[in-house]
Amino acid sequence: MKPAHSIRGVVVLFVSVCLLSGCGLFDGRDYTARDVHVVRSGETLFTIAWRYGQDLKDLARWNNLGDGSLIYPGQVIKLYPPAGRAATAGGKTTRSPAPPLPPIPAGPSPAWAWPTNGKVAVEFGQRPGAGTGVLVAGRVGQAVVAAADGRIVYAGGGLIGYGQLIIIKHNDTYLSAYGYNASLLVKEGQTIRKGQRIATMGEGPGQQPRLHFEIRRNGKPVNPRQYLPAR
Repeated sequence: MKPAHSIRGVVVLFVSVCLLSGCGLFDGRDYTARDVHVVRSGETLFTIAWRYGQDLKDLARWNNLGDGSLIYPGQVIKLYPPAGRAATAGGKTTRSPAPPLPPIPAGPSPAWAWPTNGKVAVEFGQRPGAGTGVLVAGRVGQAVVAAADGRIVYAGGGLIGYGQLIIIKHNDTYLSAYGYNASLLVKEGQTIRKGQRIATMGEGPGQQPRLHFEIRRNGKPVNPRQYLPAR
């Protein structure tokens, strides 16, 4: 007889495969692998939202997660709003838009400051880099500071393509991110002030000293130049 933990593992694997293959064990809708994300160890709803360019509040509402703090490895996260089913003339079912969720009031934009000294080496949307922010040139080890007041919601190296990364939540609308750091000087959950030192600059694409900096509004990357003081 197989141990109980072995049986549980097989069941979890089977359910995950079914969810990703659209076999109908999710919630009666025709979700596919592109519509969902299976939580891995160490991930948070913030990092999942960041990865897919979605807003944390939306993911929490679509998945009935409250504040999103209670997610666990193996959990299936819907990446898009729920959709109902509608029958077609050929007998197949297709998606129909679900009623829109109530809008969430937008938070005001903070008073932003540049997060480090140096020239912008790569502009928003350009390469090399993620294209979701700007790359600021400098020297390895120079100070990286918070661009506005907020709370650290992520500090680590678990997001591919960003190196050692810090994400700050400023309000329910705005987040900022600081990537390619050599060292992180803050921890998740810590409240920080504008201008406070949070990291030291490391190397970005091509092993050049760079800070990747981005601002996201409702989960979507926006050009930081629109918010930062002119230089």
